[in-house]
Amino acid sequence: MFDYAQPLHLLIEELKRIPGIGAKTAQRIAFYLLSLPQEDADRLAESIREVKRKIFYCSVCNNITHVDPCLICADPNRSDNLLCIVEEPYNISSIEKTGIFHGRYHVLLGALAPLKGMGPDELRLEKLTQRVEKGRFKEVIIATNPTAEGEATAVYIVRILKKFPIKLTRLAMGLPVGSDIDFADQVTIKKALEGRTELKE
Repeated sequence: MFDYAQPLHLLIEELKRIPGIGAKTAQRIAFYLLSLPQEDADRLAESIREVKRKIFYCSVCNNITHVDPCLICADPNRSDNLLCIVEEPYNISSIEKTGIFHGRYHVLLGALAPLKGMGPDELRLEKLTQRVEKGRFKEVIIATNPTAEGEATAVYIVRILKKFPIKLTRLAMGLPVGSDIDFADQVTIKKALEGRTELKE
């Protein structure tokens, strides 16, 4: 078996640790980085260092930010009546791209997964309950992912927030636009039926 030079081998091994990056992709990225001019490679390395130095979690919502509170929490034009709960900071970007949600966010930084060591304490759910208790929210939208962990997290959040006088909602789930019913699994079709909406002229 062919072995790369030690520095290149170490780079490939580090790249393989990135979620979603396999051995072949790590190898391609490593060779791409190797082909970069020195100044481009230095700029990339410096941008990684800057992100690690300057980016942290917002003290209010747990979103990633370079100022505290984050720009969304500090925005006076956003509604204090709506709170959307997501699993990860990058989920906020997906919702913001729709342009229709103008409330606040709360990032869990994960989902309940006991086998992976993620329990209620790791998700800092006490911080969420304190925020709901002290806030003026009228509706909390639970936007966890449609996975077993996401569903378990949603159920748990409903259990701890139902004591508050707020409306608890869950993002509708079901068939994606442009898909064929024949290719959908039973759970997806079940969710689509449960979340069906009335058609109006």
